[in-house]
Amino acid sequence: MEKLIKDFNDLERVSGQFLVVNVTKGVNNNTGMGYLSIELRDSSGNIVAKKWDSTPNDDAIFVAGNVVYVEGDTNKYKDNLQLKILNAKQVPLEEIDPTKFVKAPPIPAEELIKRYNEYIESINNEDAKKLVKYLADKFKEKLYVFPAAVSIHHEYASGLLMHSTTMAKVADDLCKIYPLDRDILISGILLHDIGKCIEFEGPAVYHYSLEGKLLGHISIMVSELRKAAEKLEITSEVPLLLEHMVLSHHDKPEYGSPVPPLTKEALALTIIDNLDSKMVILDKALEVTNEGEFSAKIFALDGRMFYKPKK
Repeated sequence: MEKLIKDFNDLERVSGQFLVVNVTKGVNNNTGMGYLSIELRDSSGNIVAKKWDSTPNDDAIFVAGNVVYVEGDTNKYKDNLQLKILNAKQVPLEEIDPTKFVKAPPIPAEELIKRYNEYIESINNEDAKKLVKYLADKFKEKLYVFPAAVSIHHEYASGLLMHSTTMAKVADDLCKIYPLDRDILISGILLHDIGKCIEFEGPAVYHYSLEGKLLGHISIMVSELRKAAEKLEITSEVPLLLEHMVLSHHDKPEYGSPVPPLTKEALALTIIDNLDSKMVILDKALEVTNEGEFSAKIFALDGRMFYKPKK
């Protein structure tokens, strides 16, 4: 029967249309036959599926970005629900509804857009406000719908807005406790990930563009900021401060930042960004963990397993 992935139960026959997110090939050591490990998605979530004894026809059907109609049986493997694929076929392009495969944000997109623009209007520094408004408007078609990451955190529609507005709210509270330049901090937060509008390509399954692979969103955004400052004829140090915040927001070279945070606002941005992404990663893991048990190992959190307390 057709149902959403989130409603799958153990040991049942299911069928429906799913988006192929990722495919890896392997060989069954017992039979010597090839198999496919496939990540499938619908609007409710993802599931790992196996196509045992795969054929060249399966290789052609299960390609990242394809929508496939699948019949299969669910089963648990190491406490994780998986799908054993029995039959599959590719869905013709004209029969695909992309909205079925994009996870909705926890807050409606219209509300996130409103919040994002309210934060822009709250910036008092004239140069900072000009830059943020210019760049947000330039990329708004993608900014309003893109995820914040391909798979790790905020990987749903409007995830970029959710991430940025949540960070801005945290920053607002921090500015009431610590002497920070709110205008610069909020501006840096609203701008820091806009480069992902070029780094990623979509719309149904997001992946890295050529520019994303060769340049990355940090260097892309620094270039966009510099071009915007020149176009707007801004001569203050504001563009330099914001460029530094973008460059340093991943904190260390091994995480993608060529320089460490060297202003208070840059350091605050890095801490808030790290906090928000890790909380979302942890929430995803605990959402599928029973109370009184530990989560599966979380790769993005040093492979740790987190305990979910009983209520």
